Parts: sequence; C-alpha cells; structure tokens
Amino acid sequence: MLLSGGSAYGLAAADGVMRFLEERGYGLDVGVGRVPIVPAAVLFDLAVGSATRRPDAAMGYAACEAALTVPRRGRVGAGTGATVGKALGYERAMDSGLGTAAVRLPGGLIVAALMAVNAVGHVVDPETGQVLAGPKGKDGRPLDTLATNTTIGAVVTNARLNKAQANKIAAVAQDGLARVIRPAHTMYDGDTIFALATGELEAPVDVVGAFAAEVVAQAILDALP
Repeated sequence: MLLSGGSAYGLAAADGVMRFLEERGYGLDVGVGRVPIVPAAVLFDLAVGSATRRPDAAMGYAACEAALTVPRRGRVGAGTGATVGKALGYERAMDSGLGTAAVRLPGGLIVAALMAVNAVGHVVDPETGQVLAGPKGKDGRPLDTLATNTTIGAVVTNARLNKAQANKIAAVAQDGLARVIRPAHTMYDGDTIFALATGELEAPVDVVGAFAAEVVAQAILDALP
C-alpha cells in the first residue's frame, strides 16, 4: 500500500514499490511470475514548494528501503506538503502532516491508523466541536468557514478478516474522519482509507470497526502540529 503526495504524479512512486517487492519475490502468482499489487492513494500538495518536485519511482523504492517498525509523524512522507484550511487560499492555510494512533485491547486485538491530513476545511475537536485547524484569519487564528477536503490513510489490525470484512472496516473507518473533519464526504472529496489485516487472531468485525473509527479520528488529530 502506498500513500503519497504529488497529486496524480505521486502514483509513479508505486512503480518503485512494485520493483522492491518483485525483487524479493512478493506478489500475486500469475503462473509466469509474481505481480506485486500496490493499492495507492495520493493527495494534492503541488501548491506547496515547487510543483515540479514530486514523488517518483526512485522515491517509492527508497521509501521501502527506509521502512521503520515505528511510524514517523508530522511533515514526512505523504504528509510533507499537507495543509489544512485552504478554503481562502494557501496563504491562509495551516500546516498539518502525517498522524498515527493505535489501541490494544485486553484480548490482544490491535487496531491502528495512519492518516495524511490535507483538508481544505476544518479539523475540529470531536468532543466540543471547537475548530483546531482551518483557514487562518488576519490574526492567524482559524476562521469558522466550511469547505471540501481530502484525507488519505489506512487502518491496520491483527484481526483475521476476509475481503468483505476488510471492505466493511474501511467503510466504517470513514466515520472517524467525519467526527473530526467538517464537512466530510462531499461530492468534491477524495477521502480514501485502506484496511489491512495480518490475520493473527479472531475478533468480532463490529469491534474492529468501532475502534477503527476511533483511531482514525485520533490519527487525524495527531497530524496537527
């Protein structure tokens, strides 16, 4: 799975990921070889820095080589050019980035999320509705305006899920996005959340989904400076 900036250009990074996996024998067996399947989602950050500097295949390969067991957060990876509050233009936007969150339940179930937050509108406190990040007014504080947004990420669990169940978790995880980004899921949104499962233990799908939504919300908040 690949999360990247660079708008559609960022999809080129998936080629590097595929090459990395192919060299190590990973991929779908098609009889004449193995084809690595790399789902990918990108966010638009071309207005930050130079629009000609964007992820490519070499960067995708290098990212695989530099993979860590503990994810980094902030303005790294897909979050490098991420901002929130672009409704009034990039000059009024606030920095965001890559955020993470995880929960471990007593029975051993783990549900974690990694989110790159590139919202045009607001990030809010899910308990109070207070705007935490959004378009800045002349005084530098977030304004109370609404707009569209794009946020991408993934939920990962050690539960055993089939494809249909994983699709359900990905759908339910979007509830977490709606808790902290307003508005969410408009006709102009490109919000994408993948679901991955390592299949280590049995767990009720509804329990996994409930915590998936929660860690997505917390990961989005974690992406803020």
